[in-house]
Parts: sequence; C-alpha cells; structure tokens
Amino acid sequence: MANHDESSLSRRSLMGGAAALATAALAPSAAADAPASLGAKPPAGFKPMNKPGRIVKVTRGNDFASLMQPNQLWPKADVAKNMIERALMDLTGAPNLVEALGKFIHKDDVVAIKPNGIAGQSGATMAANAEVVMPLIEALIKLGVPPEKITVYEQFPSYLKGTRIGGKGNALPAGVKTGIHMNSVVDMPKIKVYGNVETQYVKFLTEATAVINFTQIKDHSICGFTGCLKNMTHGSITNPGKHHGAGAHGQIVALYNHEIMKSRVRLHIVDAFKIMYDKGPLDKDPKRRIPHGAVYATTDPVAMDTIGWKVVDKARTENGMKTLAQSGREPKYITKAADAGLGVHAESKIKLSEVAL
Repeated sequence: MANHDESSLSRRSLMGGAAALATAALAPSAAADAPASLGAKPPAGFKPMNKPGRIVKVTRGNDFASLMQPNQLWPKADVAKNMIERALMDLTGAPNLVEALGKFIHKDDVVAIKPNGIAGQSGATMAANAEVVMPLIEALIKLGVPPEKITVYEQFPSYLKGTRIGGKGNALPAGVKTGIHMNSVVDMPKIKVYGNVETQYVKFLTEATAVINFTQIKDHSICGFTGCLKNMTHGSITNPGKHHGAGAHGQIVALYNHEIMKSRVRLHIVDAFKIMYDKGPLDKDPKRRIPHGAVYATTDPVAMDTIGWKVVDKARTENGMKTLAQSGREPKYITKAADAGLGVHAESKIKLSEVAL
C-alpha cells in the first residue's frame, strides 16, 4: 500500500477546511449539539481512577541499545512489559499490571485502543510499538474483559501496520479485533463541534465505553507538538483535514472537550523509547528521531503534553535549534486545553515521578 503523507492525507491536509476554520470562533465544548446518549458511562458501581497532574516516567539504565532489538527501532518485549507494568503500578499503587489496569478498566467495559502509527508507515521506524501495547491487551483479558470487546483501531491500514500490532510475532489474542476507519466508519449523526464545521466521531470510539490512548512525543509541522490530545482528536473523526486550520489549536481543544471523547478516554500511555524533535509528525528525517528510553503513564493528557512539549524543546535546544515557540509553532492548544478544564498545564502543579529500574 502506498504511504499516506501530508500532501495526500485528509488528516494532515489543510485543504477544504482551512478558510472556514481561520475565521471560526473557538468552541471549547459543543456537547449540547449531540444527543446526550453519545456520552459514555462506566459500568454500574465502577469509578475509574483519575489523577490530574500525575505522571509516572519509567527508564531502565543508560544503555539505550540494551533496551532495543537489534535494529534499534523496537524495544525488547520483556523490557517494554517490565517498564509498562512498573509505570502503572506506581501510578496506581497496585501490586501488578492486571490489578493496576483494573483501576481504570472494568471487566464489563467495551475497550478501544488507539495507537499512533502514522510515522511508522515506512519500515515501522517510529510508532507506538506493539511491544508496548500487547502487554496491556493481555492484561485486559486477564482482568476479565472478553477479547471480542477489545478493538485496536487506527485511521489507515498503513498506520496500523506501522505499529506492527497483529503482525508477525505480535499476533493478537483470539477474539481481539482491529478496526480501520478510513475517516468514514461511523454510527452517529453529523454534529458541529468546532465553529460551523460538521463532523462525526468514528464508530470504534463511540461503540466503546473506555479508551486507552497509546501515543508518542513528536514535533508536528502544524500545531508544534503532538502527543496525547491530538492522537485522540484527529485520529478519531471523519474530517481531520477540516480541523487543521490556524494551527489546529482551537480544534484540538473542542474535539477533545466533547463529551463523546472525554467521557471515554481513561488512560494515556506514551511510548517514548524514541522521540522526534523536528520535521514531524512523519518520520522524514531519521536524524531528528533520537533515543529517549522511557515510558510514561498518566490520566492527564494536558499534563503529559506539557511535559512532552518540554522534552521536544530540550532536544531542539541541545541540537542547536530554536524552541517551538521561537520557531512560530508554539503548541498553544495545550494551555487552551488546561483553560477548558481538560487537565493541568502549570508545571508547579504537575507531579512527575521518575522511576529508574
């Protein structure tokens, strides 16, 4: 399959909606425009854990090569599982991965998993890796979630292929489904979320009661930075291209702040074995993709994107580049998201726990 890139993808294109969005007023929430039934509720009696401002970062030694498979692109499966388990144990206080996951997911939930695979289209060089995602799928099943109620979804086939989830050596447990929405698979009416632009959230999101977001830390040519918030918003609607105008800042906030989205997303896992500090979101220049050797876990997408932005700026500075703000690409949506009540942006209120294994 041919690669989808910024010139051809509606997700990464400014055509069609840029003019309208440039003059559209910021609409942080448009919940009233959709039937209330489109919001999700946890199973009766279950209250998912939520820890605003709390992030756990796990690293394992200073030898990046020892964490990775021979190609230095993908983490070793046992390393990734160990780091993910420790991150969630520290975030929740639970004694193991399954019990930790049970703080966010109930066995009666319908679970959707949204990885980020756009930069992995050519050689799976930069994506939320299967080694990071698979341990949580296995833990969901051990928790009691029926496999047929678990779906891993992405926008295009090449994006999912970039994660290697379901591929050679990473076969999904029997019953677990994959979903490719192609910006068109829906089961809801059109609604207006940002300005006068009609859209629909995709079926794999709306049919779920709980979502786990697997994302990365990357530079983004349009909005400056992409991490937790944008992976969910622009990867889960039918017309992302019409939501990219004027830096996409207002659009990201509005799309995430809708009840359809914020009532479902329970947990964010960041595969930061590698980060991309420039020329993102595609992996166009391998020199801009560097080791970071970490996994992050949080329930707060704003806090995590704040830290991710800081990581990108640090890498840019260390490589003789201007910061995102100095380059005219400050990810303003992150502060706007905090203003909308979607999480914590003030660093003084973010508690980042760093665990070195």
